[in-house]
Amino acid sequence: MEELRVHPAVNVLRYTFLIVLALIFLIPVLFIAFTALKSKSDLLTSPFYALPKKFQWGNFLKAWDQGKMSMYMGNTAFICLIKVPLGILIEALAAFALTRLNFKWSNAMFAFFLVGMMIPIQATLVPLNIFLNKTHLVNTYPGIFLIYVGFGIPFGILILRGFFRTIPKEIDESALIDGCSDLGKFLRIVLPLAMPAIATLVIFDFMATWNEFLLAQIFITKDSMRTITTGLLSFKGEHATDYTLMNAGVLISIIPTLAVYLMFQKYFVSGLAGSVKG
Repeated sequence: MEELRVHPAVNVLRYTFLIVLALIFLIPVLFIAFTALKSKSDLLTSPFYALPKKFQWGNFLKAWDQGKMSMYMGNTAFICLIKVPLGILIEALAAFALTRLNFKWSNAMFAFFLVGMMIPIQATLVPLNIFLNKTHLVNTYPGIFLIYVGFGIPFGILILRGFFRTIPKEIDESALIDGCSDLGKFLRIVLPLAMPAIATLVIFDFMATWNEFLLAQIFITKDSMRTITTGLLSFKGEHATDYTLMNAGVLISIIPTLAVYLMFQKYFVSGLAGSVKG
């Protein structure tokens, strides 16, 4: 069977569209970079889209020191390093039970988990505030881990359940004949095969946790525990905001998420689509 050949004009249009789309997404980043590299006087006298008259590379060092970014990024990194693996482990166990263990209400249980994706975070702020205050978990890492993991579970189960269902059930039967328990199947067979999906979930989960602002702003009021998203507000004073240093801090703060994406990008597409075929 001959392969279908795509007309060169179609490829040109396709890549032109992708380049234009990429430029559209890069425009805000460029404006942030322009602002971060300007002096205060340059920012006030020139349009926001204009190139800096003189590149102020020292703004990044000032932002790092004055904005206490090492502390805020350290706090966020600690939260991510605990929350992301813990959340993915819970989500993987739940997805395994929903797809590999035969019980009557598995589909209803999956639908129950998906309801969590439909509830706006804003609608939960009052009950969460009451709960965390009564349990003395405000301004504590266990309290943050609890709400972050809870909000991440529905999406994680959705991704992992879809991937686990593509793993052939014949593998389970072979493992059962070899005397492998359910926990053994999970650890030795399903998890290794699901590494693309897990890597994809690491990217989504890390980025969501690193960039989360609303819950951190409300439930972390101690400056020593603030995350990077709330810590950037330190550049906002009572009467003025230092936009040059704030934008420099924003550019510094995206480096970890960019590094994580580059580490796991090769698994991204296969993890979403499911690469194991029966």
